[in-house]
Amino acid sequence: MRARHRAAAVITALGLILATFVPSLAQTLTARQSEAVATYERALGDFKAILSERRRQIDAKQPLPNLPGQALYLARVAVISAYKDLTDVMPSRTGRPNKFEIPPPAYFDADIEPLVDEYSKLFEIMEAPPAGAQNSATPFKDVVDLAVAIARAKGLAPDHAEAAGRISLGLFFAETNGKQNVRNGRSNTYMGSFQTGPSEDRNGHRKWDAIKGEIAAADPGLSARDDKEEARARGTDHRFNHWTNVRDGLMNAHADIFREIPGIVKTLPDPIDQMKLFELIQIVPTPTRAALRSGDLLNYRVSSPTIMKHLRNNSIFAFGQADRARTSASFREILGAMWLFKRKFEKAMAKYAEIKPR
Repeated sequence: MRARHRAAAVITALGLILATFVPSLAQTLTARQSEAVATYERALGDFKAILSERRRQIDAKQPLPNLPGQALYLARVAVISAYKDLTDVMPSRTGRPNKFEIPPPAYFDADIEPLVDEYSKLFEIMEAPPAGAQNSATPFKDVVDLAVAIARAKGLAPDHAEAAGRISLGLFFAETNGKQNVRNGRSNTYMGSFQTGPSEDRNGHRKWDAIKGEIAAADPGLSARDDKEEARARGTDHRFNHWTNVRDGLMNAHADIFREIPGIVKTLPDPIDQMKLFELIQIVPTPTRAALRSGDLLNYRVSSPTIMKHLRNNSIFAFGQADRARTSASFREILGAMWLFKRKFEKAMAKYAEIKPR
């Protein structure tokens, strides 16, 4: 018993000594580390607050602000950015692997997975298709069939036309997570399965009309389906008919680039990299086309502040001070920074494997 008391007394004495001579963890942090911790905790608190506010508004059926998803998106970017800045100065805080498969754990704290789940649920509610949206029973097959038919009309061989179908399915997942006829919580302009604006939809429709006869001659069945969907969508916003929005979206931005697929697959043999490149045609079309024309795609460099802003607004170079301080980037670097798209493209690859032509 005396030995036990003596041991306890020694432990108490050691505790007093440690408390006197060993600084606390907070005291051992550098000023930069303390600032990073505080910034992350503040960003995390802000993210929780906007999630809670939007959930309360939706559950109470209150009117939502204009662009109700924008504040959510910015708060999510801020919390990931703050975490990256934190792990830059405190590598010990680097997170464990997460279920979203965000590949650099230094960018994402797996402890906030439930918050990101709630984020996704809120966007599903805010972006639900409008009443009267014209769904397809075969939305994924439609994307592939239309892309293959367009690519064949542009002169591609069957194997490269199939690549166009696979790439286009990736675009569908990148734009809407494979959900048809959705609205947009961050924009009043871009809507539908391929997230096009009214002018883009009209432009794509005009381009489709120009090759419709060729399509009809090559694939009467697909042409008949097109006639049926065109009749169904008459008098409505074509962006909320899945078929016509996919068709017009592909014709507006991507059909002419399909001709470049033979060269693209040589430069980018990874199908996911091919999807990334075509998604960049959605995000920053002018420099992407210039890069393709340059003959040195991967080393082509962009330095326009406007282009860098567009990239950041689409989760590329958006996270952490080091990324956001970039004033230029090569296409090799841009493709590498599109890690947040990877999981979407993997889903597209899996879906394509289910429906691809035999």
